Amino acid sequence: MLSSLTLTTAAGLLPSLQSRRLTLATAESCTGGLIAAAITAIPGSSATLLAGFVTYSNAAKTRMLGVREEMLAEHGAVSEAVARAMAEGAVREAGADVAVSCTGIAGPGGGSERKPVGLVFIGLARRNGATVVERHVFSGDRAAVRAATVDAAFALIRRGISE
Repeated sequence: MLSSLTLTTAAGLLPSLQSRRLTLATAESCTGGLIAAAITAIPGSSATLLAGFVTYSNAAKTRMLGVREEMLAEHGAVSEAVARAMAEGAVREAGADVAVSCTGIAGPGGGSERKPVGLVFIGLARRNGATVVERHVFSGDRAAVRAATVDAAFALIRRGISE
């Protein structure tokens, strides 16, 4: 469920994108489409959001976003390299100006000492620009990790389009 704060943040983000004439795409794994859902909950979002890719499986990451199988095998799906490739693939495949990606371990299982539950990588790619990736370790249950990921993705988009 999306919080009213998350929806308020999404509503504030759209005018920033629109005033810069920027289109957006999302490439989501651990959030399962929550970033796109928060944006599309706002009237007028269709002028900005071009596509939302939910690539929960490695095969979907490869097929829909062009993430190389070798990269997934070497780094794992939850990695900086894959978050970067997902964001860049979303820009390319959607034809968007900006794309945000996320890949992580929302829990309650699936974590390890090296990659704990709550580990999330969030990427932001800009067409003809640099791609940045942030590493986060969020606490809480599955819902809390996913909600924190959405909020961090919006913060990264805001910073990325302001630079």
